[in-house]
This record gives sequence, C-alpha cells and structure tokens, in this order.
Amino acid sequence: MSPMTEVEGRKLALSNLEKVLYPATGTTKGELLHYVATTAGALLPHVHDRPMSFLRFPDGPQGETFFAKNPPPGRPAWVKTVEVSRSEGVAARQVLVADLPSLMWAANLVVEFHVPQWRAESPGVADRMVFDLDPGEPATAAECCEVALWLRDRLAADGLGAWVKTSGSKGLHVLVPVEPTPSDRVSAYAKAIAVEAEAKLPELVVHRMARALRKGRVFVDFSQNSAAKTTAAPYTVRARSEPTVSTPLTWEEVGTGKTDAGSLVFRLDDVTRRLERHGDLLAPLLDLNLARGLPSRAGSGA
Repeated sequence: MSPMTEVEGRKLALSNLEKVLYPATGTTKGELLHYVATTAGALLPHVHDRPMSFLRFPDGPQGETFFAKNPPPGRPAWVKTVEVSRSEGVAARQVLVADLPSLMWAANLVVEFHVPQWRAESPGVADRMVFDLDPGEPATAAECCEVALWLRDRLAADGLGAWVKTSGSKGLHVLVPVEPTPSDRVSAYAKAIAVEAEAKLPELVVHRMARALRKGRVFVDFSQNSAAKTTAAPYTVRARSEPTVSTPLTWEEVGTGKTDAGSLVFRLDDVTRRLERHGDLLAPLLDLNLARGLPSRAGSGA
C-alpha cells in the first residue's frame, strides 16, 4: 500500500519511494519528490495558470517515456483543469498545477513539466517568448552560450530583456518577457530573429530543423512560441541519463560557459544549493511591473 501524506490539507498517496529512477546516480523516486517539494516555491510561479503537459517516465529515463496532455487517470477532484483548444478547434482539458498539493500529485507520476508561453485566462496570447538553443554534435552548450549572448544583445536593440536557463538536456533556453501579444506574432518575430542570427553567424547558427544542416551548429528553435507548443519549465528534472535540471543561469555564467560547457550541468542537489545562494534568477519574468517590450520590430535593431 502506498504511504499517505498530507500536503496543505490534501491527502496524497506517494508510491514506490525507494524505486531507483536514475541508475547512473542511484537517485530514487523519493529523492526526486523531495527535490520537487524543496524547490516548489521557485517552480510553482513559473507554471501557475499555464496548462500543463507532462513527459512521463515512470520507470526512469531508460524505460518507456510518453508525452501526455490530457489529465492522467486517477486525477483527484481538487487538481484543477482548464479547457484548451487543440488543432482544428477541438476542445480538450489540461491540468493546471496551481498549488503544492497539485505539484506533488503530478511529481508522483514521475514527469517533466512542460508549459506554453501563454496563460489560461488568455489562450494563445503570449506573455513571454522563448528561443530553444539546441547544439548539433560536435557543437555543445559552449556554442549555445555564444548564440545566447548574441541573442541577448540583439533583443536589447529592440528594447527586449532576456533571461536564460539550461534546458536540462544539451542546450539553453533564452526567455523574454513580452507585452501580451498573439502567439502567431511572437512566432513571426522569433523566426525573423533566428533567420537574422543565421545570416550574422552562418558558421554557428541554423534556423531550420533539418538534422543535415545542424552538424556542428546551434539550431535556434523559435517554434515553441506557437500557441500549440510547450517548453520544459524552469526547475523541472529531465528524463536524461542523470537527474539534470532546467536551471536558471546568470549571464556571467553564460560567458564562462563559452569555454567550459561542463560548468552548465546541474543536478538536483546543485539546484537546491543555487536557490539558497541566488534565489530564483528568473524571478524578474514574474514581475508584472517589469517593463516589457512588444516583439514586432524584427530587423530594426540590426
């Protein structure tokens, strides 16, 4: 029988706590849940009011993985859902992880947390923009750092601020708070910036997904700005060989990462220590008083 625990007045059955999910590090499911509970104060605000998708890996990254948008079976009645529009206008429901009990319920399923760039009350109207920097071998996170720094300066020319985190996998995510803007306009702007990046840095950047083009270069993926797409949330643990985390960075660390890509790999324990030292480096993205630009001027800052 699964042990019961109470989280903010909600009863939860937490299962298989001794199960080793990451054989490379011996990390158990209990340790994963402890990490989520410990970092919830930072993680929750970044997913709050955003329809949640889950990449599930219940037997660890070496087992079966599958992406789930529909609310999982057995969802407690107190876990909120919201109606969303899928392709061709078909309505469906997705989970809203709005509080700690909902977060721990979802974490017990063993998941990566993925969210769109818009909030539930404004479907398809983005309040942030993302560039997913994905290195094609033999390129690494070091090359991603070069591209991220170029993007930061280019976006600043259009009056846009930028923050950065590791993807928790091989690359980086550059995050940009924006004035509420329809996702298709944000996507068009992001694509224009990616095309410009390739024109300015042709040996380093590619803006198209074709793998044949990506060897040794960084794919600047702008597609996650589509209203239908999602991005791995800050602080989520990834289904990789080790329990690496999508971790906020300082721009100074990005500068260092140009020559030391290994310095940008963070696991569970690293992130809890970083939060104690830095707090949430992405907190400005949540500041409603932060000056936000309008992503509609691609080409003007060149």
